[in-house]
Amino acid sequence: MDWSIILLSLITFVTVGYLWVKKQYSFCEENGIPYVKPTFPLGNIWGVGYKYHLSEILLETYKKLKGQKKHVLGGIYLFTQHVYIPLDLDLLKNILVKDFQYFHDRGIYVNEKDDPLSANLFALSGQRWKNVRSKLSPTFTSGKMKMMHSTIIAVAKEFQDYLEPIAQKNEEVEIKDILARFTTDVIGNCAFGVECNSLKDPNTEFRKIGKRAFEFNNLEFLRLFLIGIFPNLSRKLKAKVTKPEVSEFFMRLLRETIEYREKNNIKRNDFLSLLIQIKNTGKLEGDNTDLGKMTFEELAAQTFLFFVAGFETSSSTMAFALYELAQHQDIQDRAREEINGILEKYNGEYTYDACMEMKYVDQVINETLRKYPVVDTLIRKAGQDYQLSNHDFVLKKDSIILISAYGIHHDPEIYPDPEKFDPDRFTEENIKNRHAYAWLPFGEGPRICVGMRFGMMQTRVGLANLLSKYRVKTTPKTPIPLVFSPSSSVLSAKSGMWLRLEKV
Repeated sequence: MDWSIILLSLITFVTVGYLWVKKQYSFCEENGIPYVKPTFPLGNIWGVGYKYHLSEILLETYKKLKGQKKHVLGGIYLFTQHVYIPLDLDLLKNILVKDFQYFHDRGIYVNEKDDPLSANLFALSGQRWKNVRSKLSPTFTSGKMKMMHSTIIAVAKEFQDYLEPIAQKNEEVEIKDILARFTTDVIGNCAFGVECNSLKDPNTEFRKIGKRAFEFNNLEFLRLFLIGIFPNLSRKLKAKVTKPEVSEFFMRLLRETIEYREKNNIKRNDFLSLLIQIKNTGKLEGDNTDLGKMTFEELAAQTFLFFVAGFETSSSTMAFALYELAQHQDIQDRAREEINGILEKYNGEYTYDACMEMKYVDQVINETLRKYPVVDTLIRKAGQDYQLSNHDFVLKKDSIILISAYGIHHDPEIYPDPEKFDPDRFTEENIKNRHAYAWLPFGEGPRICVGMRFGMMQTRVGLANLLSKYRVKTTPKTPIPLVFSPSSSVLSAKSGMWLRLEKV
């Protein structure tokens, strides 16, 4: 064995690799784009998943990029791939709305053949996304929300009953888990027509599977990151983003539920009933619009998205809201006063109209979503070359754009004293005086969250039911200051959200 040849080959390989990486890392500088200096091999994402949440990394890079020479966007590196971070809200408007035809895709991994639940509305691209979106939009109208409102109220009554003995004991509780059980029961009823009963039994299969869908260890987190960076190779390797036990549970549950309903001609006022109508006829009852039929796999993917997005985002938003209200009793008292005043007007009933009148509660929710946007980063992929307005630079086809909603929401130029919790930022007057694209918890434009109305309704009902009867207070275990869980796919407290409830 000629060791000199082996050594020379190794040196050559390392040298070529080093020069290639150096070339990749020079892209932003060569193109005059402000950037944050990367470190091989992870680029600008050192610590993500085990030390920091992605939102925190992007916030720091957003601040550094804004502090450099003025430019409408900056650059960072994920491994050796350069990605862009918009720094100008007018550019955001162009990307999300005005020039949507250039940026209609998210570039998220989909493997419909091996992982059918991955082919959901959030991840789909191109014409497939457009087709599914056109089918789902009619299921989230205000009329359909009114139809589901009574189901939410029924679960909310159970929620109030569950809280009463907790408040009597005057013990600190991990409120995020309780809220997640409430939203699991709501979504289970509205999406599947299934009585989950996770408020009564936290170990129900529905709750355990829901938790598994969002739990990732460091190895799983890295695996998902690599799948996102190398989608074509991942599809060849039949890689899945949905955990097998999660996929098997939902596919089995849906198949059995649909078969039972169709066999017994059962109809309910829930999301699944609407999708079954589309699956079988391509239309919704009372509407002659031809939406096109759905396959079972398409139906399953959208119902799965409704579940995982609906229970986690709403429960996290409520938990963050209660965390802030426990520290700001004056704001909490003002919200409670509004809730109880409206309930008195409606004879104590949480009617749809009553809940829609709770404007200050909405301000509390909006400010919570400003400070803690649960979906903290929006992703777009350039479908074709895009010339930046008033700039020589061209975003090449397949370029990845990361929009840091968390960074924008904590930008002191947009929101003075951004760490302060102030619902009055969202009065009608203050909203009008602010750039329309400075608040992005649901995204914006044609790809805005289709379930936004439902999420807001569920959050509003949950908070109103709790605050009308209970005062929320901090305890020695309340995480002040808050530390985010680095491995969570959405914003969540690392050590739980510990608070105390007191009967009003």
